[in-house]
Amino acid sequence: MSDRPAESVVDPAAIEPTDYPRKVLFVAGAGRSGTSTMAGLMQILGLHVPQPEVVADESNPKGFGEPAWAVAHHDRLLREALVQVSDARPDAWFETGRVCTREQERIRTAEWLEGHFAENSELIVKDPRLSWFLSLWRVAAIRTGATPVFATMLRPPAEVVGSKQKYYSNRLGSAHLAASWLNMLLHTERGTRESVADGGRAFVRYGDLLDDWTRTCMLVGETLGLQHVLHAKSEAIRDGHRFVDPGLRRMTQSLDDLNLPPRLHELTAETWTELNKLADPGGDTPEVHQTLDQLREAYVELYEEAEAISRSSMVAAEQRTRKAVKGGPGPAPAPAAPEFVADKLPHGLRKAIPPSVRRGLRKAVGRSR
Repeated sequence: MSDRPAESVVDPAAIEPTDYPRKVLFVAGAGRSGTSTMAGLMQILGLHVPQPEVVADESNPKGFGEPAWAVAHHDRLLREALVQVSDARPDAWFETGRVCTREQERIRTAEWLEGHFAENSELIVKDPRLSWFLSLWRVAAIRTGATPVFATMLRPPAEVVGSKQKYYSNRLGSAHLAASWLNMLLHTERGTRESVADGGRAFVRYGDLLDDWTRTCMLVGETLGLQHVLHAKSEAIRDGHRFVDPGLRRMTQSLDDLNLPPRLHELTAETWTELNKLADPGGDTPEVHQTLDQLREAYVELYEEAEAISRSSMVAAEQRTRKAVKGGPGPAPAPAAPEFVADKLPHGLRKAIPPSVRRGLRKAVGRSR
């Protein structure tokens, strides 16, 4: 008989939730891609959405799963960077990237996170604006002693475009919305890639979530090491079944229905194919990363070409804005939201507008900065 003492075995199920290691699940992806469904399910399974939450509305009657503070935080930072939520400009990432390096914003973000770990050791932060500030949140989570993990939702781009047009009354057109989807997903993938080595990211098809949410969420829980998901109680599973509505897949249009410019259609289709590989077991590979890098570079080239040949339209938009601010003669600007005018002005052109004019425009649209 061996004299060696028997090793003590700890039953993972016996660990109290208060002893779970700190983690922050960041649910990323384009708006209308299933991020609210994912955040809602994770909340039901035991993770905590910092309160108060954004109130549900007709576009999302079951709730958004979004901390109101994070949404207001992102809105403020986007205004300062002159970036829109659905911005198609590749240069927009440089503008928000500069914001992410501000020490005061890192401190503010980390302090907010720290205050919510008293409620739960595993938090959820979800907002369609989140991807613009991934590095800010990553640093903030690490400063609180938490591990940042990322779940990016994948929904066919034609469905995302159709949903935005239906629920947000978006007038920017299918081409703009498809381009903004490309810009968002390609850069979100690149921005979360450093988490591949430690198993800190997952890609989730919205269709898989609706078809079999228990299997899909458990795979995410295993991949990201989310203890509340792995030890979810039967009551939570029942609540999840009541929460998920397979009828949420209300958009059925295809990419062909969008009538996109040929090169934009091609890049969107190829990007969707490659992103889907990331959602397959073992699909998050260097080969797929390389292809996505090439697609991102191709999109940047396409955008720069379009920007170069449409300069006359951009200058005309600038002139209309100047006249509207100064109250001078000339055609009145289109009665669109301020975002519509801003989207017509590329970053390089916007910087060329005199500061006094920019201040006047911000005042005219109700912005203090």
